[in-house]
Amino acid sequence: MTLDQLKPGDEAYVEKLCSRDRLGRRLMDMGVYPGLRIRVIRNAPLEDPMEVELDGYYISLRHEEARAVEIACK
Repeated sequence: MTLDQLKPGDEAYVEKLCSRDRLGRRLMDMGVYPGLRIRVIRNAPLEDPMEVELDGYYISLRHEEARAVEIACK
């Protein structure tokens, strides 16, 4: 399952990043790493981007970027 499939209010743990190129590096720079607990806060009105909470701060990700994050539900 990937992060883009979660709905607002859902929580999960990051299993792995499926991108090793610039996107993978960007996600790591934003603080997305394996083992992290992540919670979806909301989606924009047209579903893109999505706001997520990780380690007490909030980031926005496009669904295309969120597809590169494999998760395991709680």
